[in-house]
Amino acid sequence: MAAASKPVDSGALWGLARPEPPPTRFHRVHGANIRVDPSGTRATRVESFAHGVCFSREPLAPGQVFLVEIEEKELGWCGHLRLGLTALDPASLAPVPEFSLPDLVNLGHTWVFAITRHHNRVPREGRPEAEAAAPRRPPTLLVEPYLRIEQFRIPRDRLVGRSRPGLYSHLLDQLYELNVLPPTARRSRLGVLFCPRPDGTADMHIIINGEDMGPSARGLPAAQPLYAVVDVFASTKSVRLVQLEYGLPSLQTLCRLVIQRSMVHRLAIDGLHLPKELKDFCKYE
Repeated sequence: MAAASKPVDSGALWGLARPEPPPTRFHRVHGANIRVDPSGTRATRVESFAHGVCFSREPLAPGQVFLVEIEEKELGWCGHLRLGLTALDPASLAPVPEFSLPDLVNLGHTWVFAITRHHNRVPREGRPEAEAAAPRRPPTLLVEPYLRIEQFRIPRDRLVGRSRPGLYSHLLDQLYELNVLPPTARRSRLGVLFCPRPDGTADMHIIINGEDMGPSARGLPAAQPLYAVVDVFASTKSVRLVQLEYGLPSLQTLCRLVIQRSMVHRLAIDGLHLPKELKDFCKYE
C-alpha cells in the first residue's frame, strides 16, 4: 500500500493490483422497525422514530466508502441520521439495540456520530485544534474529480447529492456540489470509511456530499472486521445505498458526465436521441 505522503494513482489501490470491493448491501440483521428491500440497497423505518439501526452486509475494505442517500424525511421528529463503524459482528446482536447512540456505542468497539457539518472531527496529537475547525470548501467536479483522504483517492462524482430532475436542477445541483445545504437534507449523500495507519490502528472519516469532514475517530482496530452502521433515526425515514467505482470510471459513467455537462438542465436530456435507460441514468444517478 502506498504511503500517505506519496501521490496515489487512481488504480493503485483498486485497479489491477487489487480487485474492487463487492457492491455494498444492508445486513439481514437490523432494527425492529426497519424494512430492507429485496435488493438490499434501501432501508426504510416503517414506524416510530427508533429501532432503525442498520449495518453493512460485509465488513468494509480499507478506503471503501459505505455511501447512503437520504430518500425520505418524516416531519414531527427531532434528530437525524447517525453514521459510523463497529467492530461488533451484527449477526451476534440479538436483539439489535434500539438506538445507535448511546445503546450500540455502550456495547463497545463502536464509533457512531449524529450527522452535523462541524463537530464530529478530532485533531491529531501535537497539532492545534484549529485544524479540526471549518472544513475546506471542496473544488467543483470539473476542477478536481477525485476526493483525496489520506492514502486513498475516490471519484467524487457519485459522492455528491443531486436534486430530482426539474426546471431548477442545474441550480440545486450546485448547492449539493458546494455543500451549502444542510447535511441531512433530502438527497444528500453521506458516507463513512476507515483509513489504516502504520501503527495498526485506523482513522474513521465521514463524507458529506463529496467533502471529507476529517477524522471523526482515531485508534480503531484496523486488523478487525469493521462494519458500517447507519441509524435511520427520527426525521430520516428512508435511505438508499449508492455504489461507487474505485478504479478507472466505466464508459457509461464517462458518457453520463459528458452529457450532463453539455446540458443547461437535466430536463433537456429527455430531448436527446438516446436509449431511455441511458437518459434515466444521466438524470437520476
